[in-house]
Amino acid sequence: MSLPVSPRPPSWPRRRSLLASAAGAALLVGCSGGSGPGGADAGSQAADRARARAARDSQGLAERYAAVMAAHPGLVERLSPLRQEVVRHAEAFGAERGASSEASPSVSARAAGPGDGSGVVTGTGAVPGTEKEALAVLAGVERTLADRRAGALLEVPGELARLLASVAAAGAAHVYLLTQGGTEGRG
Repeated sequence: MSLPVSPRPPSWPRRRSLLASAAGAALLVGCSGGSGPGGADAGSQAADRARARAARDSQGLAERYAAVMAAHPGLVERLSPLRQEVVRHAEAFGAERGASSEASPSVSARAAGPGDGSGVVTGTGAVPGTEKEALAVLAGVERTLADRRAGALLEVPGELARLLASVAAAGAAHVYLLTQGGTEGRG
């Protein structure tokens, strides 16, 4: 007598994969700085440095967004939500509340001359003269920061690693929105 064959595939591979993933995640999160004497202090100092750097990076990125919005008012509606998210990231890393939340950075009085394409000079560097180029620069900075933060995950303790991972994922989403997400319906 044979047993009837179920049309559903067995669920055990999925459970096994889930368990393996959970075990890998637990090992990853469980790995933190040093286990010897002074290792905890060294790990704590490294985490503090990583947190301070991430806060500075997010503040600088928020300033870049503000500079682009000041130079290209047509992008304000599209970029404001992304910039607000970056400001929240800076605050989550410990930046002073409001330190990067001014509406726009100090933009120098020198704007690009007609046709020179150099854009506007700000405290964070030159803003490209076209919206497309400005979006590409923002996407490049977001991508660099997301990659740096993802690379730092193994060097910091669990809670900071989770925060870095979350912000890196948000940065990757911002890259998509800056490069692909706003092009639908445009011709």
